Amino acid sequence: MPVVNRIAEFAADMQGWRRHLHRHPELALDCHETAAFVVAQLRAFGVDEIHEGLATSGVVGIIRGRGPGPVTGLRADMDALPMDEATGADWASEVPGRMHACGHDGHVTMLLGAARYLAETRNFSGAVALIFQPAEEVIGGARIMVEEGLMERFDIGEVYAMHIDPFAELGAIRTAPGPVMAAVDDWQIVVKGEGGHAAYPASCRDPMPCALAIGQALQTIVARNVDPLATLVVSLTQVHGGSAMNIIPEEVTLAGTTRSFDPVLRDLAERRVREIAAGQAAAYGVAARVVYDRSYPPTLNHPEQTRFAVEVAREVTPQVVDDLPPEMGAEDFSYMLNARPGAFVFLGQGIGPGLHHPRFDFNDAAAPIGASYFARLIERRQPAG
Repeated sequence: MPVVNRIAEFAADMQGWRRHLHRHPELALDCHETAAFVVAQLRAFGVDEIHEGLATSGVVGIIRGRGPGPVTGLRADMDALPMDEATGADWASEVPGRMHACGHDGHVTMLLGAARYLAETRNFSGAVALIFQPAEEVIGGARIMVEEGLMERFDIGEVYAMHIDPFAELGAIRTAPGPVMAAVDDWQIVVKGEGGHAAYPASCRDPMPCALAIGQALQTIVARNVDPLATLVVSLTQVHGGSAMNIIPEEVTLAGTTRSFDPVLRDLAERRVREIAAGQAAAYGVAARVVYDRSYPPTLNHPEQTRFAVEVAREVTPQVVDDLPPEMGAEDFSYMLNARPGAFVFLGQGIGPGLHHPRFDFNDAAAPIGASYFARLIERRQPAG
């Protein structure tokens, strides 16, 4: 596995950075300590420019190469998840209720490793923009950075990112042109009636039967409204209602998520959620209010940039898959790919606990591979001289 020799030399340093980050997870836009750590490293590497405060706690570092040329963006997400860790590792989270269970500590480490190498060698033309982004898991920090003018401010022409993959062997890089991850929409249905004593239901308007009927009917959206060869997921994930066994509640709340690639199916799913809620509410004599939040768009890799990313990946590892089927997870890097051409790849770290699992941990052996991929991508895309 041809990891860049210089990067292999400081692999132990990368392990130290990663484990420090793992001990100190931060959530959403509040990644200030993580950002301060990133800034300290970038300064030590001799990065030319460091810009702080994008999307509240985001950081962009600029490294200039040898002579004029384009600017390529490399992105790593910084935020953790609101969950307790169960790895038992010596470097486990020191913050109760927070954990790096999606590998973002590793993503930051890999980009820092590439930054150190590129700042030392500068064997490229133009410049590289190192994008350290908060709030991938919620809110969409990528969207905020794009709306704040990230691409225009730093004249970024293309943008690339990677995500660690616990479902592939160590060193495998997998991607595909076109859709690689789905759009995500979140919705909530509040069914409101009139509560009262459970012994006297005739004096109430019970929202519970309507909520149960809505939950059942939602399952027909995919099963009976969509071509069976098409791809759509509508999942009811929460039902909340009631406070005691002898009380009919005033309201019951249902919530869930929709995943799609096709904008026509995305529209259909929203329309049917609203129609089902309204229709069942009318049938049961209660009211239903729908809040439907269209969140991250699908992650769509650009064909030319994906072909190039695959070429670079083959220089770093023999385990390359270039026809990865799309998956129903979502990723806010989609906003950056909507703003500029680029590609998103998955880097295998060996088979183990999945993402968002309390026993998930980034495999430090993957860090030099990912850093080498990022570094070679810049050297190949923007050759010096």
